[in-house]
Amino acid sequence: MKTIAKFLTGLVAVEHFLFLIIEMFLWQKPVGLSMFKNTAEFAEATAALAQNQGLYNGFLAAGLIWSLIAAKRDVRIFFLLCVVVAGVFGAATVSPTIFFAQAVPAILALGLTLLKR
Repeated sequence: MKTIAKFLTGLVAVEHFLFLIIEMFLWQKPVGLSMFKNTAEFAEATAALAQNQGLYNGFLAAGLIWSLIAAKRDVRIFFLLCVVVAGVFGAATVSPTIFFAQAVPAILALGLTLLKR
């Protein structure tokens, strides 16, 4: 159970690192445009906002990686909770698919992390 929890936490960290790359560097490129269904004009107008959002995703990824490297269960719980909150908020304000892409993996990792105690 402990190994699966850490594996899922690692997947959530990778997912948020990929969000960082897309939002900070690929927002106005074809992959970013198609992933978020944006027009080139909208992507240009919102590029700075996307970069800021990408930076926050990077902080989430860094915190989750830190929790795994330092074996800090409480830190892992904190950052997984942050991802869950962000996923729920994104689902409520932007698109319900965000819940499944972002919150569900974090909920699974969090649940297993809490069970292992």
